[in-house]
Amino acid sequence: MKRSRIGYGLIALAAAGALALSGCSSSGGNSGGGEADSAAIITTNGSEPQNPLIATNTNEVGGGKILDLIFAGLVYYDAEGAAHNDIAESIESDDATNYTIKIRDDATFTDGTPVKAENFVKAWNYGANAENTQLNSYFFEDIEGFSYEENVAELSGLKVVDDTTFTVKLNKAASDFPLRLGYSAFYPLPDSAFDDMDAQGENPVVNGPYKLAGDDAWQHDEQIELVVNEDYNGPRVPQNGGVTIKFYATQDASYSDLLGGNVDVIDQIPETQLANFESDLDGRSVNQPAAIFQSFTIPERLEHFSGDEGKLRRQAISMSINREQITDKIFEGTRTPASDFTSPVIDGWSDSLEGADVLAYNPDEAKKLWAEADAISPWSGTFEIAYNSDGGHQAWVDATTNSIASTLGIDAAGKAYPKFDVLREEVTNRTIQTAFRTGWQADYPGLFNFLGPLYATNASSNDGDYSNPEFDKLLQEGSVDTDIASANEKFQQAQEILLEDLPAFPLWYSNVNGGYGENVQNVEFGWNSVPLYYEITKN
Repeated sequence: MKRSRIGYGLIALAAAGALALSGCSSSGGNSGGGEADSAAIITTNGSEPQNPLIATNTNEVGGGKILDLIFAGLVYYDAEGAAHNDIAESIESDDATNYTIKIRDDATFTDGTPVKAENFVKAWNYGANAENTQLNSYFFEDIEGFSYEENVAELSGLKVVDDTTFTVKLNKAASDFPLRLGYSAFYPLPDSAFDDMDAQGENPVVNGPYKLAGDDAWQHDEQIELVVNEDYNGPRVPQNGGVTIKFYATQDASYSDLLGGNVDVIDQIPETQLANFESDLDGRSVNQPAAIFQSFTIPERLEHFSGDEGKLRRQAISMSINREQITDKIFEGTRTPASDFTSPVIDGWSDSLEGADVLAYNPDEAKKLWAEADAISPWSGTFEIAYNSDGGHQAWVDATTNSIASTLGIDAAGKAYPKFDVLREEVTNRTIQTAFRTGWQADYPGLFNFLGPLYATNASSNDGDYSNPEFDKLLQEGSVDTDIASANEKFQQAQEILLEDLPAFPLWYSNVNGGYGENVQNVEFGWNSVPLYYEITKN
């Protein structure tokens, strides 16, 4: 499919802007014949969430996929990446700093209580309070009163006006703030959650298109069963009876189930099947660009990877990776070697950043830089990249470490963890002692989302604890700039600092590769690679 870009227009500062985006998606036709059954359950693949289902503490794909089905936020994103109101009626600002948000008065939670303005304000305050140590607290950093050091129970920038109105005062202008509000960190919480957050996380009271099927719907490490929430009256009206997400140990297992008719839709194809999945599925496959980025990270706290020595070794490792060969041989051309830290489907992307040559395969320069680092402190040990075995990463990790080893003449290998959540625990707790697989599936379609959460000082997904004041400054300047071209230029300049420091190693941009069964129709994969499950019908 021809690659296109997702962009967003500026908000009309005197009124809520319609955030106009453009992108690409894929929609499956009627492949099964017969009439659709509105009660049919759609089955799909997923992974066990790292944490309980609290939106402000979920920053990984497995939990995020579930939260987006069971909650409704102020806005949602369609397949093309365009933002539309859901609970919001309007989001208005005159200066990109002070926002007035009005919500509709007919939305309810599954316990029968109404969704009020205070349910958003209380949820955001909970997520921002340092005492609660929420992984997505970073998303509230721009709201006045936010602090990483102090336990702030109520942000001074959040005010409830009445049941359907609240205001947000930012500590600096952010022209893309309305665009961010479709991300799960900004979902509301019912009053009952604040009485028992553990119970909310295990069996949440929700307000979205789907809800948990019952008290035992979440069968840990196996699956979660969702059914239609009859009380939801927003725009994402389910065309089926529910969604069951199966937590597969391997991508090969989910692919086999798809071929065998035991699962309806999958959004990952194992590397071993990339050469033949389109012919296997005969018109029921998807191969399209998505806002997904693959990398690995080396924390500066690891020996040999800080200071001048660390900078030399990082550049040497990056130049020792033959990205083009790996994407051709391992991924059958379904990946594109990275030239920056974002995605070509996002407005503002550039393939001509200064310093991007560090991402090109250059074995001679890599050896030279490695030798310079050895002159500072001789290398010892094995270079390892940790990965989760249930994610289908072994082949590319092996190919990457083999490329590093053969170029630099050192021992290098992958380090397998059995499950994603096991790996993430060590990453989150800062106990991991190796490089580790990282990547990003965009939360909202903007360049800032690929940079701020991952590399800004103290950001929620800054797993390598990178910090550079110059980078932070450019990031802030771009986020407050109300001219989109000028803002993107600042973000590009910020990336040029990343290309010098290499807190993470961009590898390639990913297509979404997926497929669906013969008995489902209206299968559409969105801008961020996730199927729009509520649209899917089944015979």
